[in-house]
Amino acid sequence: MFYRTDPWLHVIVGCMSSGKTDELLRLLRRAEIARRRVVLVRPDIDTRTPAEYAESRSHARFPSTLVARSDPGQVLALARERDADMVGIEEAEFFEPGIVETVEALRSSGRHVIATGLNLDFAGRPFNSMPELLALADEITTLTAICMVCGETATRTQRLVNGLPAAVDDPLIVVGGLDRAAIETYEARCTRHHEVAPARNG
Repeated sequence: MFYRTDPWLHVIVGCMSSGKTDELLRLLRRAEIARRRVVLVRPDIDTRTPAEYAESRSHARFPSTLVARSDPGQVLALARERDADMVGIEEAEFFEPGIVETVEALRSSGRHVIATGLNLDFAGRPFNSMPELLALADEITTLTAICMVCGETATRTQRLVNGLPAAVDDPLIVVGGLDRAAIETYEARCTRHHEVAPARNG
């Protein structure tokens, strides 16, 4: 198995539509060309594409495996099972806090890790375990998008519910919308046009 004495953690962050998945898939394809054994995992709540592959907005694809977001330890088990020397973790912000321990265990076992995620949630707050992963990273790539209001550089993710800004106390992670009647969308915004509504309860 391929090992380096300095297995590194590369974290790719940015807002919605900033190209995080495209960058991850580009790096994983390069790793395969270099004959590394690569495995890509996604949390099981990521249902945007079929379980067997991750797909970017530009329609680039790479084989992937869904793992339970509540059990990040499955990532390490999968890497061992497939004898991988590089592990890609898509949407790391959706995993439970154990993802940090899992990433450290992957590095301790000699494996390189590339993780992507939103660094900020819809309200502009640090998102789950992303601050810890960024602090531990050997390399950080921060990507930006284009604001859907003014066309300037976007660094925030805007959540809209029925066309209006989500409230600050809305659920952090929503699967299938706030309720069945709500139409929920996300878009990239600059800090000037990023909006968060007051709390619904209080």
